[in-house]
Amino acid sequence: MRIKKLYLPIILATALAVGVLIGGYLNFSGPGRNFTANANRSKLNKLMELIESEYVDDVNTDSIVDLTVNGILEKLDPHSVYIAKNEMEQVTQSMKGDFVGIGVNFYMYNDSVAIIKPIENGPSEAAGLKAGDRILYAGTSKLFGRKLPSDSLFSKLKGEEGSKVNLTIYRKSEQKKFKVTITRGVVPIKSVDIAIMLNNKTGYIKINRFAETTYKEFHNGLLELKKLGATELIVDLRDNGGGYMEMAADIADEFLKDNELIVKTKNKKGNIDKTLATEEGNFENGKLYILINENSASASEILAGAIQDNDRGTIVGRRSFGKGLVQKEMPLGDGSAVRLTVARYYTPSGRSIQKPYNHGTDEYFSDFEKRFVSGELFAADSIKVADSLKFKTKKGRIVYGGGGIIPDIFVPIEGSHGDEALGMLMQSGLMSYFVFEQLDKDRKAFQGLTFPQMVAKLNATDAYFNNFKSYIAKSGLIFNLEAQKPVVKRYIAAEFARQLFDENKYFQIVLKEDAMVKAVLGRK
Repeated sequence: MRIKKLYLPIILATALAVGVLIGGYLNFSGPGRNFTANANRSKLNKLMELIESEYVDDVNTDSIVDLTVNGILEKLDPHSVYIAKNEMEQVTQSMKGDFVGIGVNFYMYNDSVAIIKPIENGPSEAAGLKAGDRILYAGTSKLFGRKLPSDSLFSKLKGEEGSKVNLTIYRKSEQKKFKVTITRGVVPIKSVDIAIMLNNKTGYIKINRFAETTYKEFHNGLLELKKLGATELIVDLRDNGGGYMEMAADIADEFLKDNELIVKTKNKKGNIDKTLATEEGNFENGKLYILINENSASASEILAGAIQDNDRGTIVGRRSFGKGLVQKEMPLGDGSAVRLTVARYYTPSGRSIQKPYNHGTDEYFSDFEKRFVSGELFAADSIKVADSLKFKTKKGRIVYGGGGIIPDIFVPIEGSHGDEALGMLMQSGLMSYFVFEQLDKDRKAFQGLTFPQMVAKLNATDAYFNNFKSYIAKSGLIFNLEAQKPVVKRYIAAEFARQLFDENKYFQIVLKEDAMVKAVLGRK
């Protein structure tokens, strides 16, 4: 890591991790309190033993322990959570940035495993699998007609790197069945969706989370955009719930000058850890815009706060989520883990942007509804700020703490009142499945079309829009899609572009009418 660290040597970080794990035996004010804590632990252990040995019915005590752990953590804060051992693999995989498998996007369609699209440069693409193919068997395991859950399907298709799996495939477009052997390989899970040029000088990078590979992905994308002539940059952090703080700090370092403060954290003992930029930034000059919304949280807010407080760039969008707590993931010895809040972080101006959580987890995570009702998602003057939480940026501009990053340029949510969930629907798996099923009916209708021809074909008809209305109605969802017809048609066309072409084409369509992107480009 290239970031400068102050005031917190490695030995202290190690001591903190160990201290949390064995905290029941250390850091108490006197022997009486230690005795009580140990007695309470013994009580819990004794209760578990009695249930196992004496209770009249068979009981899964592991599930009881899980409930107990969750109950304890719920009393702390909304972000201290327990990760059960059956969830650890998925969590670890997501944050690692890759997994070992055959490399396909799929879902259960009419009781069969349908390939939406092979992942580019993955094992399945190399083996010749195509969108629309059905996987009938993995080895001798039958996969169709069984309504298998996703985790069961994953277990059939994943395995050790270099291992082989024999698949029986049905290709609907050619009405033929065949067998293929695929060698499992490392398949990346991208945390940077795209890095493209919007015009001859403006680059755009979309980050969906901060995983182990995020800085590397971002760095490569940034360098490529600079080669293409980018002198201005838009970094899109919308709907990015965070991840590793270090990745956000590394990215901030690309924009900030040597010794500028990125973030500081403070733990229970009052120890302060400051993270400073180095002299190695690749985009320390040139206009910079950060896009955020109400779902931008944690590491996203660290990056946005560092840029705003150092007056390095312009924050565009809506007030961010408001998560100012730092978690550390620690194993519990049985394959499970606890993600425990160990510090608070502060932006360079000294702001804590953590919103209150003293009224319970449910109210904490329903904040979106409050913002909708108050009108904050539609008008900047509805944002409630506390005058007592005023802070100053490097150049003396007033910014506010408590409850998220307030943007410099406000852009209301797309759609009208009552359609606040439309954007989430448009970007959900439901849209992906709909488009797949439309293509599956007649894939040849799009065969050989260029990208402009495909767009023209879709724009010339309302057939797919009407089909989508029927599709979501059958799913039990109620939306006034007629009121947002251009938006819906845009996302339908974009998803067709993704499945028939690639991610670049998807974003070319979506970003062309994106309100926040237009707000930035309109300032030039």
